[in-house]
Amino acid sequence: MKWSEEAWQAAEGIYDAIINMPFLKELADGSLPQEKFRFYISQDNQYIDVYSRVLSHIASRLPRMEDVDTFLGFAKDGVAVEKGLHQTFSPDTSAGKSMACEFYTSYLKSQSDKDVAIEAAAILPCFWIYLEVGKHILKIADMEGNPYRDWIAAYSDPAFDESNRRCIEICDALAASTTPEVRRQMTEAFVTCSRMEWLFWDSAYRMELWPVMQA
Repeated sequence: MKWSEEAWQAAEGIYDAIINMPFLKELADGSLPQEKFRFYISQDNQYIDVYSRVLSHIASRLPRMEDVDTFLGFAKDGVAVEKGLHQTFSPDTSAGKSMACEFYTSYLKSQSDKDVAIEAAAILPCFWIYLEVGKHILKIADMEGNPYRDWIAAYSDPAFDESNRRCIEICDALAASTTPEVRRQMTEAFVTCSRMEWLFWDSAYRMELWPVMQA
């Protein structure tokens, strides 16, 4: 079994919980309050700033030049597409980071001193879960008049599918050439970041910055 198959099996229950979240159900039928979606976009905008740097750091550590080029492309071209999509929905650029966003980005950055295979595995849920969520929503969405149809279309686009395929390929190659212990840690990072994806959407639906705010 490929590492990616093992990792998806380990996180499948989390994915099932994600697609049943009220945020995504309401996004699919267009009833999600716009202030909740804008909160999400404002946090995602800050997440992507960190994510692009993590992608570039992974690129600098990869052994094969073609994989270096692929990850640099993710960091530059893929992030540019997402940033452009964010601007369509006018993110609040003055918003502070939510607890979920801070937790997620801090975890990603903390993988930088581990084996590059583990660092790469940590970023994969953002590719893979978003793609699968986009496909799922596209199947059930009421697209006519849906204010979020551009977001739905972007994350179910075939180009995003190809980026995800390449990212999985690279992670599988790294897993195949490493030790069983590193492979185990790759799966642990993948599952943890899958949980972070759930937390990110849950936080956005509740519009929660921090449970305890400074007076």
